[in-house]
Amino acid sequence: MAGPPATPTSVRILKNVDVIALAVALVLFLVAGFPLLGWVTGAGAWVVQRLINELAVRKAQTADDVRARVGFLAGSMILRGWVVAGIIIAVGLGNSDAGLAAAVLFLAVFTLQLTMTMAMRPFETPPPKAGGPR
Repeated sequence: MAGPPATPTSVRILKNVDVIALAVALVLFLVAGFPLLGWVTGAGAWVVQRLINELAVRKAQTADDVRARVGFLAGSMILRGWVVAGIIIAVGLGNSDAGLAAAVLFLAVFTLQLTMTMAMRPFETPPPKAGGPR
């Protein structure tokens, strides 16, 4: 029995475009004089939520019960939203410019990553089996 098809390198790169975007944003922050605390906060919040997502996906993949799978994924979505909001608000209360920069950076990277994830989804799924139900 063959495993899932190998993901082409270009698809892997596009799925991880957030890393490239964060690096470009760092250069932009440095050149434009935006608060570096904003970049650190936005990038840090992004990394934290991405780690939570990876952990939840792995737990969901190993779960035998469908309800547990959905619970892990739905719970991680809620948790990630609260964690990111908490991080950005906490920094924004002390430094509103850094909080705003962090929020804008996070939303930009989130939008880019969501778009790429949806665009690359068809390339991740194995082709339908021949002779299946019609």
